[in-house]
Amino acid sequence: MNELSLHILDIVQNSVAARAKHIEIDVLEDKEKDRLEIRVKDDGAGMTPELLKNVTDPFVTTRTTRKVGLGIPLLKFAAESTGGSFSIESEVGKGTVIDAVFTLSHIDRAPLGNMAETMESLVVTNPEIEFTYKRQVGEKRFMLSTEEMKTVLGGLPISSPEVLMWVKDTVNENEKELNGGA
Repeated sequence: MNELSLHILDIVQNSVAARAKHIEIDVLEDKEKDRLEIRVKDDGAGMTPELLKNVTDPFVTTRTTRKVGLGIPLLKFAAESTGGSFSIESEVGKGTVIDAVFTLSHIDRAPLGNMAETMESLVVTNPEIEFTYKRQVGEKRFMLSTEEMKTVLGGLPISSPEVLMWVKDTVNENEKELNGGA
């Protein structure tokens, strides 16, 4: 995958398949430490210790439609190929936490990509799930919470075109602000 946002989309789809009701996506960038961290945390079904032990093997998957599962192994490879790290914790009935750390300046680190489109896609296809997207660059922070949005929206569906456009525009505007207006 040529953008990290596509990795995030793929990993979050695993959380959706695991029947998560709340999914947190954190993207933390620290230029001083030359570090980019992506964390996806869910309250889904979780994994058995046996599956957790083998989940980074591309030939291990819970899907019945195909015999390979590349999302987690590709994210692990992408992080480690920049000198970063990858970890996954999971407990049956509690959920899963995936943490991928990248060396920010490494030539092999893919760009973050379009998180506005990623969040828009997640909201439109999973309006019943509560998403929290946190983005931090240095000391600057931004958070988008669909739970808070639903409270403000009253009866307007979160998947309505007006709301989706707002989600996309808000994430785009905040990305620009976090990156110095560029």
